Amino acid sequence: MNLREKYGIPNNAVITVAGTVGVGKSTMTTALAEALQFKTSLERVNDNPYLDKFYKDFERWSFHLQIYFLAERFKEQKKMFELGGGFIQDRSIYEDTGIFAKMHYDKGTMSEVDYQTYTSLFDAMVMTPYFPHPDLLIYLEGSLEDILYRIKERGREMEQETPNEYWQEMHMRYEKWINEFNACPVLRLNIKDYDIQEDPSSIESIIQAISNTIKNPLR
Repeated sequence: MNLREKYGIPNNAVITVAGTVGVGKSTMTTALAEALQFKTSLERVNDNPYLDKFYKDFERWSFHLQIYFLAERFKEQKKMFELGGGFIQDRSIYEDTGIFAKMHYDKGTMSEVDYQTYTSLFDAMVMTPYFPHPDLLIYLEGSLEDILYRIKERGREMEQETPNEYWQEMHMRYEKWINEFNACPVLRLNIKDYDIQEDPSSIESIIQAISNTIKNPLR
């Protein structure tokens, strides 16, 4: 009996992994998909035509980047459900509007017109009864110090050139966002409480927590 069957995770479940940059979403996504025999939906970074430009000039490219992400995540969300579920997704569509777009609007690197255009489009596409929401959102959280260390360790050039104040701002906004999030059930995991790379067997306790949350959802 595999772990999905052992803990009664539905075959058609769609589970999204959320959290700030560097918190370990891709690692968690891959480990859960392997343990549950699910498919992965990974965030594509290398073929994003705006990301490098964005990190060099937030004000010019923030709107373009958010529209690109919204379109790509919307298509991916539809695809996962059209294929019958059984997916672990790296990063949710909700983070784009709740954190990134709002942060750039508040800081003046996205104009009011662009922000209103973006949020109106997001609401029309996502915040409707027809949009398929995940069965569970797993929120990975950790201290700012731990997250900055992970960003430094993975060594992406465009992230290394970004001031620490940006990551601090994002960290605070993520904490506020998750405390108000209610589009689907949430399981919060602190990155200090597990190490699935050093101890792959620790994924079982996470799957047990996933099962408990899906069966007893609290919005």
